[in-house]
Amino acid sequence: EILEQLFQNKTQQIVILRPMNEDEESMEQNIDFVVTWVNNNDSNWRKVKDYYAEQCGMNADMNSDARYRDWELMKYWFRSVEIHAPWVNKVYFITEGHIPEWLDLDCDKLVHVKHSDYIDPKYLPTFNSNVIELNMHNIESLSEKFVSFNDDMFLNADVDPSDFFINDQPRDSGIFSPVIPVPSGIAPIVLNNLLIINKYFESRVVLKKYFKKYFKLFYRKHLLKNICILPWKPILGFYDQHIPISFKKSIFKKVAVTESDTFLKTYNHRFRKEDEINHWLVRYWQLCTGQFTPRPTNFGAYYNLADDNREILKDIKNRSHKVICINDGALIADFKKTKEELIKVFEEKYPNKSMFEK
Repeated sequence: EILEQLFQNKTQQIVILRPMNEDEESMEQNIDFVVTWVNNNDSNWRKVKDYYAEQCGMNADMNSDARYRDWELMKYWFRSVEIHAPWVNKVYFITEGHIPEWLDLDCDKLVHVKHSDYIDPKYLPTFNSNVIELNMHNIESLSEKFVSFNDDMFLNADVDPSDFFINDQPRDSGIFSPVIPVPSGIAPIVLNNLLIINKYFESRVVLKKYFKKYFKLFYRKHLLKNICILPWKPILGFYDQHIPISFKKSIFKKVAVTESDTFLKTYNHRFRKEDEINHWLVRYWQLCTGQFTPRPTNFGAYYNLADDNREILKDIKNRSHKVICINDGALIADFKKTKEELIKVFEEKYPNKSMFEK
């Protein structure tokens, strides 16, 4: 039935959008950015981390130094926001408490949030990014519409509010994709997310109910994935682009309440473990309930840093994608050289201080 509908619906709809009035435009633009950061060079933080790592029996693969080390690119993250998204409402900068020496805390658009400001003290200190991100809905002043960034995710070209939300709906790509286990990856955590999702949803039901959101030509080759999974009722996984995620705070809260026991279990982990969840669970929930507006897959790109980063540097220079993630992986033999290359290309692209700097 779904395939018949797909092939019958060959014509492209032409949608005429009327201009938004001032009130509507103001509501559309009330979007916050949230970004998490850690200063791995903070000696006090390292002492506390090492102490708890010994006490807790930390999983070395899931909590490697690569997950914490600082590339000194954060100032360029803020510069790109000022240039490419001047419309952003507030930028919530989440840290353990430390801040870069160059950051101007008096900036009107900046909200510095410490873990202790929104995470229950009994779960602190935490060195688990999943705990930090799964509590974001508890930041009281955070807007209903927000975009979650890691510190390795950058705006790479000009973006509009409509790149992240349309008619109060998060922008996303509705694409199913089986989970592929990768050594030292987060596949176990993703599978835990899917165990929960499959308690409430079936892929065929989701595809039929939100057909027009899942079968879009601008998903390109990924559209085939939604066709290939039709024989299965269970949801086998989602296509995770590893780029900034648009969330609605109310949906985040709903999932946290619905799966409170699972959230609390993760909160108790000071370091990442294989039996926890992450904030992608909320994204999956948004996708399965149709609470998203489709977005082309070429909006962003994900890269793993290595010794040869010509493709990444070219994307940054040419603005090939609007957002990019440059993931710190285990493929880097010369950290210093790679770091210098990235700083150089970002400095050439964003040479001027932003409002967020002293």
